[in-house]
Amino acid sequence: MSFRLSQRDKDIIAFIDQFRAVDRDSFVDLFFKHLKSPVNACNSVMVRLYRLGLIERTQQYSPTVYLPVDAKIKKNSQKILHFLSILDVYKQMCTYSVPKHVIVEDKPTGRKGGIEPDLFCIFKGSPFWVEIQRNQYSEQKMQDKINLYEEFFFSDEWKALQWQPEDRVPIFPSVILITPVRYAVSSNHIRIIQVANIHELMEKYKGAPKQTKEVSSRTASSSGRIKINLK
Repeated sequence: MSFRLSQRDKDIIAFIDQFRAVDRDSFVDLFFKHLKSPVNACNSVMVRLYRLGLIERTQQYSPTVYLPVDAKIKKNSQKILHFLSILDVYKQMCTYSVPKHVIVEDKPTGRKGGIEPDLFCIFKGSPFWVEIQRNQYSEQKMQDKINLYEEFFFSDEWKALQWQPEDRVPIFPSVILITPVRYAVSSNHIRIIQVANIHELMEKYKGAPKQTKEVSSRTASSSGRIKINLK
């Protein structure tokens, strides 16, 4: 059977491949909101793509959650909630500015045991690694996580990451901890921001004087400074 996919169809399939699990209402917000009957239009498109075998779905959740056709997670897996929480952070960012260079479950070290942030993106001109803490952990476990970021900082490997600007000094991303709990973690070398959500992040920097939007690291680094630019 031959069929032709619209650009929107292709974008939806690529979006599912990127975020691994996407609920119907998120598709309504991101792809169909401008239409007269966005929910009906979304349902029609998603059912068609599913029947064509181009996407998978699970009805263990309401609304329906869509998955890649080669999804390696079970349809009732708790991992789906993890991916939906990453998607929620992305959607919050989109209400302010669409992030660029988005990488879900980034593995910048390329090896086991290195940092594995839930999300990397360039948001409002600044690079961020985002850690989403759905469960509460010990202070030591969280500090161990920060220590891994420091190890990567001193490795200098981050300077060669694909998204780094070619015409400017490399920038080490700030680390956002999305958590309802504030942990007593610290670093002398990387910027750590603890907020409950992206809206709190934007409130935090909304009234900041312009000169504080670029924060110098406490110790000299080859990158010169850690950039936070949430204009």
